[in-house]
Amino acid sequence: MDDRFPAIRITLLPKDTNAYGTIFGGVILSYIDMAGGIEARRQSPKRYVTKAMREVVFVAPVYMGDLVTFYTRTTRIGLTSITVDVEVEVERLGTTGTKEIVKVTEAEVVFVAIDQDGRPTPVMAP
Repeated sequence: MDDRFPAIRITLLPKDTNAYGTIFGGVILSYIDMAGGIEARRQSPKRYVTKAMREVVFVAPVYMGDLVTFYTRTTRIGLTSITVDVEVEVERLGTTGTKEIVKVTEAEVVFVAIDQDGRPTPVMAP
């Protein structure tokens, strides 16, 4: 992702961990949804709902204390929808001052612009 935008950056806390000390996948999914929504609103200030989140495969765990960054990039703008790629990386700081960047997952998220009545509406003004 060459033109990616750091939509969210956060350090997750104990309340976000499972019994094994790693962050719940559902917590990461929630932030993917939020980051994608931020990117959609950057493109057009509409109200959006999430239509689809395509295959999310976790390739590395997220540990408590990791600095997690959710990078976004718009890949498609349709009549009533925006498709956003979200890439998740963590920055791990070692006890010796070492720093490691690890890719965790990525997802394609589709958002639909809606009007006051909840019906699809054009993303861009006519």
